[in-house]
Formats: sequence, C-alpha cells, structure tokens
Amino acid sequence: MKSTSKLLLFFSVLTIFTFGCQLFSNTNLDGTAQDLTGLFATTPEVATVVVPRQEESGSAPLPISETVPEELLVQLYEDVSRGVVTIQGLTQAGGSQGSGFVFDKEGHIITNYHVVEGLDDLEVDFPSGFKTRGKVIAIDTDSDLAVIKVEAPAEELFPLALGDSADLKVGQTVIAIGNPFGLTGTMTTGIISALGRTLDSMRDAPGGSTFTAGDIIQTDTAINPGNSGGPLLNLRGEVVGVNRAIRTFNFTTEEEPLNSGIGFAIAINIVKRVVPVLIEDGEYHYPYIGISSLPDISLLEMEALALPQSTGAYVTSVTEGGPAERAGLRAGTVATDFPLLNSGGDLIIAIDSQPVHTFGDLLAYLINNKNPGEKVVLTILRDDQKMDLELTLDQRP
Repeated sequence: MKSTSKLLLFFSVLTIFTFGCQLFSNTNLDGTAQDLTGLFATTPEVATVVVPRQEESGSAPLPISETVPEELLVQLYEDVSRGVVTIQGLTQAGGSQGSGFVFDKEGHIITNYHVVEGLDDLEVDFPSGFKTRGKVIAIDTDSDLAVIKVEAPAEELFPLALGDSADLKVGQTVIAIGNPFGLTGTMTTGIISALGRTLDSMRDAPGGSTFTAGDIIQTDTAINPGNSGGPLLNLRGEVVGVNRAIRTFNFTTEEEPLNSGIGFAIAINIVKRVVPVLIEDGEYHYPYIGISSLPDISLLEMEALALPQSTGAYVTSVTEGGPAERAGLRAGTVATDFPLLNSGGDLIIAIDSQPVHTFGDLLAYLINNKNPGEKVVLTILRDDQKMDLELTLDQRP
C-alpha cells in the first residue's frame, strides 16, 4: 500500500483493519498464543480426533493415529507450517510484511491483495530458510486475494489441503499460522465466532462507494498485523479461510491495530472458486445484481418501512440500467423518519428458493454459486404481496 491508512477498512460504525502491510516501517512486535492446555482441559472428547498428515504433493491428508490434544496440535503445526510463507516488499527502507500459503506444486502462493498492493518486487521466505523473489500474476480486489508465482525447488513447495467452508459450524476450533508483527511461524488457536459476515471490498463501485465482500468468517483466533494472507485451519489441517482483517479499538504506540478477539477471514470456498480462474485467465468476474440493501433490519426500521417481517434484504436503491432494474425490482421512494431511508421498496426473502435472512445471505449465495450471465429467481415481498422475479446477472462493472 502507499500509506498505512490504506490498511483501514470500515465495518458498521467500528474500524476494521486490514493488517498485512507496513509499507514504510519494519515491525517487530509480539503476538499472543492461547494456553492450549487450558483450552482443551474441559473438552476431553477432543482427544479422539483423527489428525491427517499432510502429503508433500498437496493431495488429501492421510490419517495418523489418535492422540491427545497437545500432540494433535504439535503434529498439525509440524505438518502444515511447512506450507506457510512470509511475504514482504523489497525496498531499502524495509517493506510491507504479510503471510501466504502454498497453493500448488507449480509455485503459486495465495495471499491478500492488500499485502502486495503497489509492490513491484517481492521476497517470499519459506520456513526452511529458503528465500526467493515472487511475482504477482493476478489480483482480486473484490475478495482481497492475490496470486504470487515463485520459482522454488520442489522440496520447498508443500501445498496445503483445502477444506470446505460450507461445513463450518460456529464454535468449531480453528487455528491460524502466520507472521504477526514479523514473528514468523506463529500459531494461535480459537473458534469460529460467526459465519456469513460482510466487509467492504477493495474495489470501487459506481457512485463512489465500494462493492461488498461476502461469505466472511468471523473468528476469535489471535490474528494481528502480519497475519494477513495466512491460512485459517481446521483440526484436520485443512485451510478453511484466508485471514484478512480485524475489528478493534486497540493500537500499539506506533498506531498499529491490535487483536481484540474479532477477526475476519475469506471463506476457502471463494478461494477454490476464484483462484484457479485467476491463474488461468488473470481475472475473475463476480455476479452483479445492481442493488444496494440494508445489511439487516432493526425493529424500528421494520416499523418505519411498514415491513411485515425483519428478515430479508431490503432494497434501498436500484442501479440504473442494471439487472435489477431490467427485472423490475423496486427501491423505496417514500421518506421515513430515518435519514436517507425510504419505504415502499422490495424485500428479498429468497433466491432460487434459498432463504435470505440478511443481505449477507444473498451475497454469499451469489458468490459461491452463480456466474455473470446466469439467471436467478428472487422471491420478494412487495406491498405485502409475495412474488417471484427472474433476473439475469451481469458482471460487476
């Protein structure tokens, strides 16, 4: 990034920090790992979890013998950390620093876009001590992903197995491995705190706002500046997310954000869908409806809008000439007591028969299941009447 302020993302009314890059200074601060003994002391049933051993080829993990939790975590770290790398910009004054992980044996490394933004010369450091230059071959500003290509000996490339983020449950144990504050190879543990969150993307939308990144995992795993782009893993050693941001009011004396127990990761199913296309074509196009919506609906908003329910995606604006306008979707036009919030708009309650409780549900379905040019059926409530509208998706402009 060109300035540390570019690391700031805004989520709701609190500040969310993307935290992989420190362009103008080297950072060497401490991250915090949880007490693993205490973490598992109250969950003896975890002791029978089967942990896979990662193959060097990156194929499906192989099971190893049952073990106690401490040994499970030790074995997982030994297997998985081989595929986690440090990424930094090469400048005389130092460079940004973030994390990444090996995607395949061809030398493709996955990280966040904000880790490499504006950098022409990259250093990629492997756990063995091997270092090489990397080249950014493709970026995705919608989900904040980047693909780096490196030339490295086969024995340095340990691709990580990818899990299925659709199977994640709130409360599930997850693990982060990365380089917080330059402390390479740091491992921390936590749980899945919530699913289906949204963040601002790093891509401008028509009208001067930004598009929304969906299907975001929330976790209390300790992640800090430098963890960006590193893997979030399940107990099988599979990557289930790519660590991206934190929400915090805490800062170091150098005004760097500190972990407060609310972190965000890009769901791995988005990565599995997007990255192969980035490698093949150099770009990925997200489906586009052409609406703005409330993230969720409060009781007062429901009453002001005269809605029959507080669940759904309420349409606040429709982009002129976009798919939603062509399909006949309607935004509110009647002023309410809420500034800039008009009543009379459509409430989307389902897409292709899948329930929509919030705008995040709508976005997650589109990102994970649809492509530009495909059709969807939106079920809406309009003036308390239920109806279906067919809509042909465009690509984000």
